[in-house]
Amino acid sequence: MNAPANGPASYFPAIEKKYGRPVQEWIDLVRSAPLTRHGELVAWLKAEYGLGHGHATALVAHTRSHSR
Repeated sequence: MNAPANGPASYFPAIEKKYGRPVQEWIDLVRSAPLTRHGELVAWLKAEYGLGHGHATALVAHTRSHSR
């Protein structure tokens, strides 16, 4: 039995449903962005892709905590 996702990953199903892209695409976008600071990345996702603050924050937090 799979345990429910915790932390930022708990937002992933809602992100995929609302914005129609797999989470991995969002993670790849964050990794390829020319920005490096958390707040800048969140603002960029919100401005360029229309993500809500919580969804953008979850994607950035997860991506930065699992950086290559």
